[in-house]
Amino acid sequence: MKECNTPSTQRFTAAASLAIIGAKIKEMDLFGPIGDQVVIQQKTVKYSPTQKLYQAFISLLAGAHGLVEINTRLREDEGLQLAFDSHGCAEQSVVQQTLDAATETTLIQMQEALKQIYREHSRGFRHDFEANELVLDVDLSGWPCGKKAAFASKGYFAGKRNVVGRQLGRVLASDYDEIVLDRLFEGSIQLVSVLQPLMQQAQDVLGLDEQKRARSIVRIDAGAGSLADHNWLLAQGYLIHGKDYSDDRSYRLAQSVQEWFEDEKDPERQIGWVTEPARDYVRPVRRLAVRTCFKRGPAKGQWKADVLISAVPPEVVLRKCGLSKSLLSDSAALARAYVQFYDERGGGVETSFKEDKTGLGMTTRNKARFEGQQMVMWLGTLAHHVLVWAKEWLSPPNGPLQHYGIKRLVRDVFHIRGQLFLSPDGHLQKVVLNEDSSLARCLLQGFAALMSPFHILVILDKT
Repeated sequence: MKECNTPSTQRFTAAASLAIIGAKIKEMDLFGPIGDQVVIQQKTVKYSPTQKLYQAFISLLAGAHGLVEINTRLREDEGLQLAFDSHGCAEQSVVQQTLDAATETTLIQMQEALKQIYREHSRGFRHDFEANELVLDVDLSGWPCGKKAAFASKGYFAGKRNVVGRQLGRVLASDYDEIVLDRLFEGSIQLVSVLQPLMQQAQDVLGLDEQKRARSIVRIDAGAGSLADHNWLLAQGYLIHGKDYSDDRSYRLAQSVQEWFEDEKDPERQIGWVTEPARDYVRPVRRLAVRTCFKRGPAKGQWKADVLISAVPPEVVLRKCGLSKSLLSDSAALARAYVQFYDERGGGVETSFKEDKTGLGMTTRNKARFEGQQMVMWLGTLAHHVLVWAKEWLSPPNGPLQHYGIKRLVRDVFHIRGQLFLSPDGHLQKVVLNEDSSLARCLLQGFAALMSPFHILVILDKT
């Protein structure tokens, strides 16, 4: 590609690689549905409400763990602003005021805009159901906040005691690490109370008809393992894979196991098939008891039992675990596969929560108003999508970014310093990445290919 000879303005930025992603987002018009549909009743002085939402979104990609960092991560970086087609940046307190001006109507509009963005750009919405089942993980994660914040209440917050907060409900398309749905609840809510509305909204986003639901696996932990929730999912046509909610019932069912197998991956765990008929379910299910022996404390030497309930056919479980169909007749191997497939949710929705907290600072941005908090949350959801999609844009599935999580993408991949060359009207023409960066050398081909359709040159040089 020939270098453009048009007079240009040169800008240094510590996030030249992020500027490349900004140019891609600009050409995609990713934020367009939000600009078209979301209305915040606030007077425009210098920047419109949409522009300020966009600036908050860019700051998250730039690594801001608090909206106050807009001033340093974006407002002082003119080149990065222009790469994202943001001509200027509001002061952080002004952006905060815009978020606080959100209403219930704003939230409905934002949900519709995010649904449109997901449908236009996600892999989850384009999933090939004929070729493979879609795995959907559903869970809650605690979001601590101040006592005076709206809907703040006591609840379960992992590793924290005597705190209040809210709960983030999430439906994740785990095959693609894409967030189908994020929704905020009061802190005392448990998953058993909100599973059905979460799945109804996710069903709408993904456009799941009867045939697609029959090819969708919903993985849930014991928090949503009530008989009513399982039967509701089964009646909707989903394939469930989760734990029983009742400890007493799990203990009783474990007594019916006739043969226990050692879990090869966890020597302190045993598994066995429940033989008591599952008459309470609206469709056939398999049940598998998983027991662990207490090693210390008052219950030392006693067994704690959980029961895994699954409507997923054995051949599907084996395929999802990368195992051979020849194991269909091996009761022990099949039992281990069912447990492995459940354990993999830890690398799905649970990991997505952890990565968004560490990489995007999800739970460090708190707003007193519930509506404002949900707007901040959804900007983080969109940032999560861009990070996941960027891995696909820049590297093949088995490429150098395959094992990069959210934190490393934000901290390392999006913070390669360099020079930006911009046309007089502010359009990006060329990006010079620091040649001393090993990541820049590794990803140069991906960056160059990403910008080639937009006639933006990406090269390495001293910066």
